[in-house]
Amino acid sequence: MQVYYATQFVLPLPPGHRFPMGKYQLLRDRLAAEVPDVQLMQALPASDGELALAHTLAYIQGIADGTVDPVILREIGFPWSPAMAERARRSVGATIAACRVAFAEGLAANIAGGTHHAMADRGGGFCVFNDAAVATRLMQAEHGRRGRSLRVAIVDLDVHQGNGTARIFRDDPTVFTLSMHGQKNFPFRKESGDLDVDLPDGCGDDEYLEALDTALGDLERRFDPGLVIYLAGADPHEGDRLGRLKLTWDGLEARDRRVFDWAAQRGLPLAFAMAGGYGHRMEDTVQAQVNTFRVAAGYWRHWQNRRR
Repeated sequence: MQVYYATQFVLPLPPGHRFPMGKYQLLRDRLAAEVPDVQLMQALPASDGELALAHTLAYIQGIADGTVDPVILREIGFPWSPAMAERARRSVGATIAACRVAFAEGLAANIAGGTHHAMADRGGGFCVFNDAAVATRLMQAEHGRRGRSLRVAIVDLDVHQGNGTARIFRDDPTVFTLSMHGQKNFPFRKESGDLDVDLPDGCGDDEYLEALDTALGDLERRFDPGLVIYLAGADPHEGDRLGRLKLTWDGLEARDRRVFDWAAQRGLPLAFAMAGGYGHRMEDTVQAQVNTFRVAAGYWRHWQNRRR
């Protein structure tokens, strides 16, 4: 299963910064050591033209040369640096590559990504560019050049609402945005997506999985996708300091299996990104993500066996 990374670009964050930048290298190292079906691939950067499918040219240029409004940088939560700009491009490039591979192999992934708070003209919440939005529109354009239409479902199970994704695709009937998130969590002003599932603080495994089953059923009744992009956030875990939900390890694994199984049963290619994770212990966030990749690898093997 091809997995794309940009861990060589590390943001120079100030001491005490709450973003756990080190989790990406830890995840890459553990995947290399523990998940033999994973093939790690370096991501290429998204071009200006690709980014412009979902973002304004002024914002793209501002991130490229550091002239972006300081107010927007504060909303993003990262100081500008060349590494920040390059990593943001490569995070988008990783999801683009994963989507392309998913059409051929069923499943592929981005070690980072899931930057769902970024809107067309601004970032926010540790998100610079919206990788799922750019990849969606690029896959649609590439299919269109071959005379085919493509409908995309974005299944966002990060604990925070995908407000940027919802805003970008608000009036687009070819994209279905499903977000399951903490009702009282960031962003405190939500955007309306196609299907928003608000969860109460303290929501545990049973309540969460019941809501997910209902949401996937609703998605299927309302939309017929040709590609699924899955944001597999680790932050619904009970050990997450920003999550406010109470999913156990078993609950997170069951969540992943439901999504992968839903796509596999319908023969839908799926690309996934890791999105958020802010555990009190960084090792817990990485463990949740490793577990997602282990589950995904099993479904990837299923795809390969079915093709033989």
